[in-house]
Amino acid sequence: MIGSVHPLANHNQGKSEVNMIDLAIPKQMPAFLIIRLCRSGIALKSFSFIIETTWERPTSAPGTPKSPISQMNSLPTVNGFHSSGSLSHHLETSHMALRKTNSDPQSPGVGSPTRRQSKESTITINCVTFPHPDTMPEQQLLKRDDWSYCDYFWADRKETQSNSTITGFEIILVKQLKGKQMQKEMAEFIRERIKIEEDYAKNLAKLAQSPLAGMEEGTLGESWTQVKKSLADEADVHLKFSSKLQSEVEKPLLSFRENLKKDMKKFDHHISDLRKQLSARYVAVEKARKALAERQKDLEFKIQQVENKSTNKTEEDIKKARRKSTQAGDDLTRCVDLYNQSQSKWFEEMVTTTLELERLEVERIEMIRQHLCQYTQLRHETDMFNQSTIEPVDKLLQKVEPSNDRELWVKEHKTGHIRPVDMEL
Repeated sequence: MIGSVHPLANHNQGKSEVNMIDLAIPKQMPAFLIIRLCRSGIALKSFSFIIETTWERPTSAPGTPKSPISQMNSLPTVNGFHSSGSLSHHLETSHMALRKTNSDPQSPGVGSPTRRQSKESTITINCVTFPHPDTMPEQQLLKRDDWSYCDYFWADRKETQSNSTITGFEIILVKQLKGKQMQKEMAEFIRERIKIEEDYAKNLAKLAQSPLAGMEEGTLGESWTQVKKSLADEADVHLKFSSKLQSEVEKPLLSFRENLKKDMKKFDHHISDLRKQLSARYVAVEKARKALAERQKDLEFKIQQVENKSTNKTEEDIKKARRKSTQAGDDLTRCVDLYNQSQSKWFEEMVTTTLELERLEVERIEMIRQHLCQYTQLRHETDMFNQSTIEPVDKLLQKVEPSNDRELWVKEHKTGHIRPVDMEL
């Protein structure tokens, strides 16, 4: 260590003299030695410190605000320190954080990716990183006031009955498949309606051929004949109604998106693959984090051995341990970058795919609404045609006249108009 001493005059009586020195601190010097220099009454006027590497922790999840710069600068780094704040504070913080990381029994291992809280106010649930609820900044919805799928299905849901977990995307898929099933059941309902109409038309036509009351005569007989004819006409109306129901309502409901289930499987596989990749990247991050903690612990242990002179470890061994720690930090940085890339890709595809499913659902509902409107229109037309079959009956019934019927009947069936007289003696 090379330095030049600059004496300073006592500014206040009773205070010890403070020396200002220029230091060129070698990178091999342990952090705790520098801390001791700072505490020994020697102020460091200027210094140079060779930092092996610096690395950042995983950034916030896509769609969430980044951590404030001031907050990031307050975090300790690996094998170095940030430039802001006092030197002794940063080195001591880094040294203590190193010990805490190595000895913390609560740190999750590679096999426990369910829930983890980082120092950047984030929490990881099922390998997806979210803002921590206690410090979460307010997020703007992607589609405000729209209750869009892309805003409300990011978390997973735990099923109480099966004790399994279902993703938000799978819930949307279930909704789509349920909609397809409802559409199919509506078509079955219309099919039953068609069958009723066909049976009704068949029975009306059969009844119209009935010989009952066929001997009725006169204007009433004509009206009765028209009643039976109206049944035949009404049967034809209902037969046409059933045919239109089949072609204009039932078939469109059945044929609309026949390949929906296949399309939903494609969406499911696509998002599931991205989620699996994200989970694998998270496991890699945890593995790299654990490796870094082990390398830091090994480096600290070797530095303490040199300080206590309890081993023959050379400076070269410490350099080697520091290089391994640096490499572990770089590996963690790379794993975090890959994780964030995977999460960003999953985020983008989730937004795109959920909006597409939302559009498909709107189309399905609109299609069903239009065809049900067609059903009601056909029903109104059927009523109009039925009314037209009744109108001739109404007109003939208005002309029914008992006296005329009696006249016609008498003329046809009279036996004589000479009345009997009294017998003479």
